[in-house]
Amino acid sequence: MNIPDDAFFALLEQALRGRGGGTLQRTLYQTLREAILQGSLAGDSRLPGSRAMAQRLGLSRNTINGALEQLAIEGYLLRSRQGTSVAPLGTQGEGDVEARHIVLPEYLQGLPAAIHRDSPTLLFTPGMPAVNYFPLSIWRRLLDRVLREEGSALLGYGDAQGELVLRKAIARHLALSRGIRCEASQIVITEGALEGVDLCTHLLSVAGDTAWVEEPGYPGAKSIFLKSGLHIEGVPVDHEGMRFDSHNDSEAPRLIFTSPSHQYPCGAVMSAGRRLALLEYARRHDSWIIEDDYDSEFRYSGEPIPAMLGMARQAPVVYLGTFSKTLFPALRIGFMVMPPALAEAARGAVGSLLRGGHRAEQRALALFIEEGHYARHLAAMRRLYRKRQQQLREILAQELRHPYKLFGGEGGLHLTVAIDNVDDQAIVQQARRFQLAPGALSRFYLDVKTARSGFVLGYGNTSASHFMAAVRTLNRLIVLDRRG
Repeated sequence: MNIPDDAFFALLEQALRGRGGGTLQRTLYQTLREAILQGSLAGDSRLPGSRAMAQRLGLSRNTINGALEQLAIEGYLLRSRQGTSVAPLGTQGEGDVEARHIVLPEYLQGLPAAIHRDSPTLLFTPGMPAVNYFPLSIWRRLLDRVLREEGSALLGYGDAQGELVLRKAIARHLALSRGIRCEASQIVITEGALEGVDLCTHLLSVAGDTAWVEEPGYPGAKSIFLKSGLHIEGVPVDHEGMRFDSHNDSEAPRLIFTSPSHQYPCGAVMSAGRRLALLEYARRHDSWIIEDDYDSEFRYSGEPIPAMLGMARQAPVVYLGTFSKTLFPALRIGFMVMPPALAEAARGAVGSLLRGGHRAEQRALALFIEEGHYARHLAAMRRLYRKRQQQLREILAQELRHPYKLFGGEGGLHLTVAIDNVDDQAIVQQARRFQLAPGALSRFYLDVKTARSGFVLGYGNTSASHFMAAVRTLNRLIVLDRRG
């Protein structure tokens, strides 16, 4: 079946006239391909010869043949000595095709709502450090040094557990700052702390197991547990942290996720007695504690709280740390520390589940720690954040005209303000219009019926000069919400 010359060449001539910046050959290829897919050029139709096409279009035969050959390679055309024809395709045309109805798996529909990640970061964003204070010139020098000395040797996958020099540096730092004595072999470098949570679920649990999470608590851990098919139970927190004694009658969990040194988002410090009791409970019930130590380097009264992992021998604890809060989030380097027996048992699985990467950044970070830059940066940020927190407290007391309760004042990068009877999630959405991005306290709860309303105010990324205007804006939005 031959294609009518007039219609065929009209199609090509129109495309060539409007080709824009594309080459002639590419324009011909795309036009013919689209016509075949749409059914305008039916299967088994014969095309004019390349010589005739070249003469009619005023193009070289090489241009014509180049487009036709590419279409033949991809299976749209059939070329032989008898000429060129359109390949018969199974389905052609899009006119009668309905858009597919997409339904995500049920467990994904139940995940906590995603958090907006703005760039540049909006005011009051929780968990965001003061990245403008990061010593970028030092970091650039160390990274350049690593690349200069190691070069292409760092372009492969590397050790699945992470670069040995970084794991050794982290081990020395933890011994001095967190009371954890461990070997580099017990440490796995992860893509942020959240990958550590994910790895724990693979190593220590199976679908259907129970996981305890703090109520309110970190939404990221809840997402990972739901994705892994775990049954989640929220455990209330008080001024001493997770109240696991309230769940003594329930099914013993396989995993217990807690942030004992600075509970997220309410800031409680788990007392020594409750920590030891939780360790004993985990031993007795064959449970594993995942200790999230996300920002305890920033402690403003006394020394940093020692980690649970360092409190007892053979503690059933996997410790998670991250450099996202202490340095900058885009670094995407976290780490987990496993007890020796678990580290040995998991080595093969870790090699199968992880591939390593970010090797140059890991080596630069090792130098950053070993040369003392990390300790100096932490000390400077402690001073900055302590001052900012105090200033924010004063502004809240002065400008927030609604009854509130303040949580989390001993350290970290945020203050949590509980305010009853407000639609905090709606207010947070409105606040974005004014370049504010506080967290809605209610979204940190599993149970919406018992959720408290309020705001998680990150001050790490927000200069104190903005506090007054930001709190006044938040106050106005609360007034409007209550009137509505």
